[in-house]
Amino acid sequence: MTAKVFLVDDHEVVRVGVRELLNSADDLAVVGEAGSVAEALARVPGSGADVAVLDVRLPDGNGIELCRELRSQLPDLNCLMLTSFTDDEALFDAIMAGASGFVLKRILGNDLVNAVRTVAAGQSLLDARSTSALLNRIRREREQGDPVRVLTEQERTVLDHIGEGLTNRQIAERMFLAEKTVKNYVSHLLAKLGLERRTQAAVLANRLRKPDPATREDG
Repeated sequence: MTAKVFLVDDHEVVRVGVRELLNSADDLAVVGEAGSVAEALARVPGSGADVAVLDVRLPDGNGIELCRELRSQLPDLNCLMLTSFTDDEALFDAIMAGASGFVLKRILGNDLVNAVRTVAAGQSLLDARSTSALLNRIRREREQGDPVRVLTEQERTVLDHIGEGLTNRQIAERMFLAEKTVKNYVSHLLAKLGLERRTQAAVLANRLRKPDPATREDG
């Protein structure tokens, strides 16, 4: 069975090279391409792709948030992050966004083909180093005791809006996202913060916004 692949990278030369590489494999076929987040959101859903290969850095956003948005719309889509930079922060955010793997652009061609095959089969590409980095990151943040450190930037923004009393629809309109995506953000941040209800998140958001009386100087 042939796995269908969608490529998202703002460099045409990179897309051409990856396309030719993947199409040379009998069991892989590139079914579409995009050079930005907006193009990807418009084209991927109708492409029938099994795998999306996403550049982390894009001109109108980043591949990590794109991964989260695509996965909210297409739960069966497997995402492979492709980047030029070794970044544990990006690795952590990518895995939390639902990516199945994270590879560097300097990867050998045959290894990239195998990586796409692995992700297409629904398997994770996290190696021992990546897994260790991820677990250490989670452990550090728990020890530091700052609850919002485990949230992505988008999740923190959603938390702030919850604190303002906005509904999912209002948050979606303000952040230019689908309402379903906002609902997923809310579910993720509640789980990460160990909360059960939206009202608890609102209380936390307001507490974090207020200055600590102990550190406030009298005028």
